[in-house]
Amino acid sequence: MARLPTLQRRPAGAAAARRLPTALALLAASAFVLPGCGGGGGGSGTSADPASAVPASAPIYAGADVRPSGSEQANAAAVGRSITHQGDPYLRLVQVLQTPGSPQLEYGRDIAPWLGPHAGVFLTSLADAGTLLPLLRQGLLGSASSAAAFPFGSHGAQGAIVMDTSDSSKARSFLNSQAAHAGAHATSYRGVSYEATAEGIAFAMVDRFAVIGSEAGVHGVIDTTLGGAALLHASGYAKLLADAPAGALAHLYTNPTAAAEGGTQKGALGLLALLAGARESNISLVPASGSVSVYVDAAATASTSTPGGLLGSVAEGSRAFDELPGDSWLAIGLGHLGSSLGQDVLALRELAAAGSSLSGASAGASSGPLSLKGLVEGLLAPLSALGADTAQAKHDFSSWMGSGGVYASGSGLLELKGAVVIESTNPALSRAAVQKLAAQLRLGGSSTQPVTIPGTDAAVAAKVSGLPVTLVIANGRDAAGETKFVLGLGEASVTDALSPSTALASAASRSSAAATLGEGLQPSLLFEVPTLLALLEGVGLTEDPTISKLVPYLHSVATIAGGGHALASEVERFKLSVGLR
Repeated sequence: MARLPTLQRRPAGAAAARRLPTALALLAASAFVLPGCGGGGGGSGTSADPASAVPASAPIYAGADVRPSGSEQANAAAVGRSITHQGDPYLRLVQVLQTPGSPQLEYGRDIAPWLGPHAGVFLTSLADAGTLLPLLRQGLLGSASSAAAFPFGSHGAQGAIVMDTSDSSKARSFLNSQAAHAGAHATSYRGVSYEATAEGIAFAMVDRFAVIGSEAGVHGVIDTTLGGAALLHASGYAKLLADAPAGALAHLYTNPTAAAEGGTQKGALGLLALLAGARESNISLVPASGSVSVYVDAAATASTSTPGGLLGSVAEGSRAFDELPGDSWLAIGLGHLGSSLGQDVLALRELAAAGSSLSGASAGASSGPLSLKGLVEGLLAPLSALGADTAQAKHDFSSWMGSGGVYASGSGLLELKGAVVIESTNPALSRAAVQKLAAQLRLGGSSTQPVTIPGTDAAVAAKVSGLPVTLVIANGRDAAGETKFVLGLGEASVTDALSPSTALASAASRSSAAATLGEGLQPSLLFEVPTLLALLEGVGLTEDPTISKLVPYLHSVATIAGGGHALASEVERFKLSVGLR
């Protein structure tokens, strides 16, 4: 079999060899990033940015410093050990490079001798992101089953893994070996030789980059290195990268407008859609001692329509957050729900589906009469009706919606309270919406009956499939006389939402969240993970197949705080600070 040649346009740069393996990890329990691995080994890397070989049209790209040094390396290793409880938390990610027919790879033997400082992966479609989840599940969570199928190919994801090399000769030998095991044949494109299988998996050395991916993805890399527009120099990407925080170990860039889907962010990108909506965005992972921060930077939009997500209206979201009950262990403030609720619900569904896929649960998995899947579906049913993309729903529901919030409080199941609280700009319409939403739920099989709750002018109790408690739909006034529409878990939740004994604005938890975030950020998200886990354990849901494999990792998380602000360069930022135990 022919050896893979190298297409070179510039001399190799030099960079000091770095020690200790590390990699990019899954971002804050939901955002997808494909990592590389780092480690010891001799040779000097080119220090070339893989984005210089990625087509500018790529709608999704993840890049990582895979051989960090100093405090960055120490923090990354500490965070990985804290979450995974493994001495070498990133070594299993070598399976990302396990192509068809390949024997089990060992990082120190097969990859460390040639891997350079940087690695990246790009996809030509946002919809393909979910195809990479099985690899992440096996690499990050472990799996007793056989190796996950390599995701790239003619009938799989389109794109490629692009790795800087410290020794191009050894990298070429590795690619030759992988290609031989896969039964690849020699071919060429635009004068550049590479190896490809009948299934469309390609192996190539291109301008000192080791590239493995779909054949079309490798062609895209060759086109770019031969003078095509590179992502590195695309205006939107360059602007967002210029504003990226210092110390980022890895970053994930998405550009929905570059994709044929017209801006739809699928499955594994659900969290990013919740944070930034359908905007060109860059999400950066910054590990620190005892915590990890996730920065979501999104291009500001001049559109009159709200782009959705927590960045849709930072100031309004923070104000809505402050009005939620002060004893909340989960609190989220959202701006302008009238224009963003439908998109946010869609992102929540996709995020839940991605979480199930990462955990390895089947679509119909259930742990009994009470299941996490049923709870999620039960909670999303009324929100889906409120955010439906129909003329009738827009008139009946979204037309009167202002900002809103979500909260949960109570340390035990009997004390649990929770609600979605939406400000009304038209009290008459939101009052009428109580019965109209109840009618929509009845069409879905729920039973409803009117109830009387002090402080409300309309209220209905609904038995919704999947929810073990009654869902109360109500319209009422808070202590300041403002009309609010409430979806509460029981009557007490509605009362608490309208007239909390204390508000988050004066709570110690809010002050702590603001101090944790720093940068003058005002919180609009607070989540105490141990309280949720205790509640789930109390009803046996930690054994639910949709979450059971994730529970050990969630036990490593203490609190999550989030808040956003606008940067001076027409970029809006939302920061998540994840405290680790």
